[in-house]
Amino acid sequence: MAPLLANAGLDLTQLVEGNPVATIVIDARHHVTHWNRACAQLTGVPATEMIGTNTQWRAFYDEPRPILADLIIDQAVESAVATFYEGKFRPSALIDGAWEAEDFFPAFGHSGRWLYFTAAAIRNADGKIIGAIETLQDVTGRRQAEAALRNSTAFHNQIVEWSSVATLVINAEHKVTHWNRACEVLTGKIAREMIGTDRHWAAFYAAQRPIMADLVLDGAKESRVDRLYHGRFRPSLLVPGGYEAEDFFPHFGDGGRWLFFTAAPLRNADGEIVGAIETLQDVTERRRAEEALRESEERYRTLSLTDTLTGLFNTRHLHERLPAEIERAQRYNRPLSLLVLDCDHFKRINDSFGHLEGDRVLQGLAGVIRDCLRRSDSAFRYGGEEFVVVLPESEFTVARLLAERLRMAFESKRIVTASGEEIRCTVSIGVAAWLHGEDENALIRRADAAAYAAKERGRNCVVQAAATT
Repeated sequence: MAPLLANAGLDLTQLVEGNPVATIVIDARHHVTHWNRACAQLTGVPATEMIGTNTQWRAFYDEPRPILADLIIDQAVESAVATFYEGKFRPSALIDGAWEAEDFFPAFGHSGRWLYFTAAAIRNADGKIIGAIETLQDVTGRRQAEAALRNSTAFHNQIVEWSSVATLVINAEHKVTHWNRACEVLTGKIAREMIGTDRHWAAFYAAQRPIMADLVLDGAKESRVDRLYHGRFRPSLLVPGGYEAEDFFPHFGDGGRWLFFTAAPLRNADGEIVGAIETLQDVTERRRAEEALRESEERYRTLSLTDTLTGLFNTRHLHERLPAEIERAQRYNRPLSLLVLDCDHFKRINDSFGHLEGDRVLQGLAGVIRDCLRRSDSAFRYGGEEFVVVLPESEFTVARLLAERLRMAFESKRIVTASGEEIRCTVSIGVAAWLHGEDENALIRRADAAAYAAKERGRNCVVQAAATT
């Protein structure tokens, strides 16, 4: 038997053989003295082929080279160990002069195995190295799990990184872990400035405050979210505990940008919130298109209700507005009056100065009407040179005073033609107070008849409508 065994005795043999960890022992001459059952099972090489030989390399490599235990016998320095295990080894943290390493062995099993192995010297009573012991453990499962985790992490990182939607992720400490390229483009903040910090708010706001992801991470109730995003958010319809919002960010781009953003919690296997993810989309163009559409619809509505020459409401709107005012007066028993104004001698003005100057006269009368109205009153161009003014909450006395003010204001107005001539014009006005049960047509007829009577009386005057037609 080898000298090592003679010194160590039967106890070493029992210790090695009974060890469930694959174990090799070599003596000072690099001869194998122990190759336990676990090692035979791991390598597929029986002990009978190894004990007494110095070809232990055959169990691991295709050509002769030292195993880690050989390097221990040779008292190899770190640089020598690195020749065979560069980047795969380190000094043992437990035993002085020992080494530990992790490497892949392609010939083991169906597709190779990862082994974690350690080697340490065996010394005699005088401290002289008389052998080395090496243990080997199959860590393929751990390596595969780590690789799967790395691949999964890399996969998910790529999903975030290469998403065209701006995305950021924060961990349980509100520190940024992901800030993808789309987020860099949107915010102007690069990832290396943000990752690892809790200053993600600075990309969106001038002063420190939580972003939506922070609120989700904290499990904020709707009341707290409402304080920051009042009227601009709603709970997510897809993710429990998530929110979505739309808001304007004034310092983004030229003139600010509208963003639609969502935030959702990230949970571990136990359902605990360990982070939050927020996505942001620039919806400025959609917002601008919606605003343009609203403005266009408003312009169309205004044009459909407005007389293009005078800027007052048109007859169509009168027939929408007056029935509503009559219904309100009837329901609440409130007064309502109506004026009909007719421009005096308008045909003579057109004949003398032309239709363009006649239009200027009508525009002048419309301006006078606008200047005299109260906020609740409304004026309409009813016909060629005829106008109607509706006066809610106005009894006849109030209506008569307004009519006189209108008449005098227009009488004193000077309209200068393109050639420098001055046109003076007057208006005849009929005033009618609404009678209970009277419809719009009857009310207009009475006021129109009163305006006609004003013309009959010499024009440029105000006449009260008869109580019946």
